[in-house]
Amino acid sequence: MTAVHGEHLNLTTPDGVADAYLAHPDDGRPHPGVLLYMDAFGLRPSLEEMAKRLAGHGYTVLMPNVLYRAGRAPLVDLPDFIDGPQAAEIFERLFPLIRALTPELAMRDAGAYLDWLAASPLVAEGPVGTTGYCMGGVLAIRTAAAHPDRIAAAAAFHAGRLATDAEDSPHRLADRITAELYFGHADQDASLPAEQIEALETALDNAGVRHRTEVYEGAHHGYTQAGTSAYNAEASERHWQALLDLLGRNLQP
Repeated sequence: MTAVHGEHLNLTTPDGVADAYLAHPDDGRPHPGVLLYMDAFGLRPSLEEMAKRLAGHGYTVLMPNVLYRAGRAPLVDLPDFIDGPQAAEIFERLFPLIRALTPELAMRDAGAYLDWLAASPLVAEGPVGTTGYCMGGVLAIRTAAAHPDRIAAAAAFHAGRLATDAEDSPHRLADRITAELYFGHADQDASLPAEQIEALETALDNAGVRHRTEVYEGAHHGYTQAGTSAYNAEASERHWQALLDLLGRNLQP
């Protein structure tokens, strides 16, 4: 991997200013852009390390605080290690903020994030990729549907509620997506039971979306997130390989 540079910055959106983290190869050249969507716990050192690892493979990675309307990250105090009971307590505090981020607001923001990437001299011309974790996985798929001309690849890891009865369920957006998709589901994830995985697959197949879905056995919701009790090193490395393969096929010349 190449040397990378990371920095914090502010992004202007239609509704305010979002704090964000940017990581890119430290060579001054433009590289394919990737919009990385955070999990519910938000921007923090471990996610910054993930952004830098991805950048080290030749990408300019933008990771916004999608809950910026509630304040700059971190929105709650986070311990160095988040175990199960702590995770539930923290999520309970964050849930009202997450719920307030409607699909309409999130996609209005997505347009601003993509505009920033398109205008940056650090980003190569052409479509970009997006990847997300937990709630960020849902946002990645919604972004691929909202901006099909701008997203060439999208990945979602341990994302929940992808195929529900709701009118705005992500799986109902399948016919708008032109990007290649990858899903890395956790088989120990109550937020995405087997019937939702099946419904998602059916929707993607019927819409003719290029995609690959894998269920990681023994993995829990949050398996990619170091510093939490859900972290699974083997599953996390598997996710890196899948993500890099997806982005390489669609973004690298």
